[in-house]
Amino acid sequence: MTVPPSLLFVFGLGYSARALGERLVARGCDVTGTSRTIPGPFPDRFEVVQWDGKGQIAPPEGAHWLITLPPDADGCPAARVAGHLAQQAASVTYLSTTGVYGDLGGGWAMEWSPVNPGSQRSKQRVLAETQWREATGDKVRIVRLPGIYGPGRSPFEKLRNGTATRVVKLGQVFSRVHVDDIAGGLEALMLRPEASGVFHLCDDLAAPPQDVTGFAAELLGLEPPSETLLDETDMSAMARSFYAECKRVSNARAKAALGWRPVYPTYREGLTAVLAAEQDSPRR
Repeated sequence: MTVPPSLLFVFGLGYSARALGERLVARGCDVTGTSRTIPGPFPDRFEVVQWDGKGQIAPPEGAHWLITLPPDADGCPAARVAGHLAQQAASVTYLSTTGVYGDLGGGWAMEWSPVNPGSQRSKQRVLAETQWREATGDKVRIVRLPGIYGPGRSPFEKLRNGTATRVVKLGQVFSRVHVDDIAGGLEALMLRPEASGVFHLCDDLAAPPQDVTGFAAELLGLEPPSETLLDETDMSAMARSFYAECKRVSNARAKAALGWRPVYPTYREGLTAVLAAEQDSPRR
């Protein structure tokens, strides 16, 4: 029997964490989180604490912890200031990235695949994961996420303002996940505090980025941008690095261990839902 969580404490109450918090509030859970700027408004039962990642902070004893903060050169800021308190938490979940696997040439990243980070950002993620393993005695739940999209964060924005592109690299595919599917997977983890190890929350179809943009354009009734080969573009080194890694991400363990299934198994269902949500709530 699972027991609904009564308090969630979030280090970095941003896009994905807020989606989870809204689900848990509906279950009667209170949500407290940190933010550098305290953006709002937040729903009832949310309490936001301003924190710059440096000063001391102590989550309430017995709360479920969710850490979404990006790492720095020394790993995770939350691990440095609160890791020694992690044993007091009901559970600890750290949001990482599938970038820790590096380039797999289109192959599969399984939850047990070895990490092989190719970028400095991914190396910092591996360091942060290690810090949380040490702080919790390997009881941390590490959730590695691919590209996140949802209302306000999708190809629709660039298509509407005319800045969308369709860059093609032969064989390139990416896995993705709708923000609501992240929230659903994290909720399933909160209901299973005994679970530990690595989980992937992602959709069922890794797809070329140009296909995703093309489908989004179709939904908007717009002509999709012309395809351009990667080698023929003048994009920045940062943008080009996005194409340096190619992998398909498995969500098998999350399905088997948590009973979770993505509501949006491909970008088609996901983008259709995003557009409907934005039309119903333009301010979002």
